[in-house]
Amino acid sequence: MLNNVTRWNPTVAYLNREPFARLFENFFTGAQGEEEVSNRNWVPPVDIQETADSYRLQAELPGLTRDDINITLENNVLRLTGERKFERDAKKENFQRIERTYGAFSRAFALPQQVNNEGVQAAFENGVLTITVPKAEQAKPRKIEIS
Repeated sequence: MLNNVTRWNPTVAYLNREPFARLFENFFTGAQGEEEVSNRNWVPPVDIQETADSYRLQAELPGLTRDDINITLENNVLRLTGERKFERDAKKENFQRIERTYGAFSRAFALPQQVNNEGVQAAFENGVLTITVPKAEQAKPRKIEIS
């Protein structure tokens, strides 16, 4: 006969809960302060498309301006960096909930060796950054005639 039965105590279970459980508690109750806003990482979503002539990257960067974004291409690595700053009002507005993420971001994309570095173009419209990286001539598909 087993006499070593442990009963579940909800108070003990609550006090000994994992940090992961506390994460969900804060998420659902909206317990977010300015400190938490600055500690979250912002990773803007990027779509990458390959066409016959180029690679096209589209990044969603709402709330940013051209001056907030840096694009570099070095050793066939396209790097997109920038920062979305958290604007604080001098009146110290009382936010009830902050769901948008702020802070610096950095995305890096390895491109194939055969790209035309000199022909890279970037356009920024309605919060969407479009970067077009043309393929080098030797990388473009070509039709071979059969003799």
